[in-house]
Amino acid sequence: MPHNHKLIYYINKWVSITSDEEAKIISAFELKSAAKKELMLEPGEVCEYIYFITKGAMRSYFVDDKGNEHIFQIRLENGWISDLESFFTQRKSNYYLEALEDVEVLRISSSRLEALYEEVPKLERYFRILFQKAYINSLERLNATMWDSAIERYNDLVKEQSDIFQRVPLVYIASYLGITPESLSRIRKKKS
Repeated sequence: MPHNHKLIYYINKWVSITSDEEAKIISAFELKSAAKKELMLEPGEVCEYIYFITKGAMRSYFVDDKGNEHIFQIRLENGWISDLESFFTQRKSNYYLEALEDVEVLRISSSRLEALYEEVPKLERYFRILFQKAYINSLERLNATMWDSAIERYNDLVKEQSDIFQRVPLVYIASYLGITPESLSRIRKKKS
């Protein structure tokens, strides 16, 4: 499926758009490729784009004072990734956005997104739903790290993204789950 068609397919899951609106949406997004390990955002930069992943996998993470990485997001095809706080406030980001595989993304800037809302008002509803889901997802992850066991967090990840284990290094998955790589190995052994 061509890149733009994937984007349109997922937008149409939440709002019904006409072919004229589809053309406006497609023209607003820019196709970008990145090689594995390439950074698309670094701390200290303002996050200029929201990315829709059409091929590959990406992660967002920060590095603490001790030099430890903490993964905030891992996203595969047909997922969105960004630092929404920096994107909306235009303040400097604390995160890295990195390609975990060779990726192809469709990206849109904040100013272009605002203009697109005027051109295709239904899109504002789509992004409202998307941003609500992102907010809820962040709260659920925060709550899970406080109240759910490592096994429960692992099971939830398997349900959401079962192919993640074939594509993303286990050390990254462990960080995303908030556990050590050794704990993740023990959980996986028990499950198999």
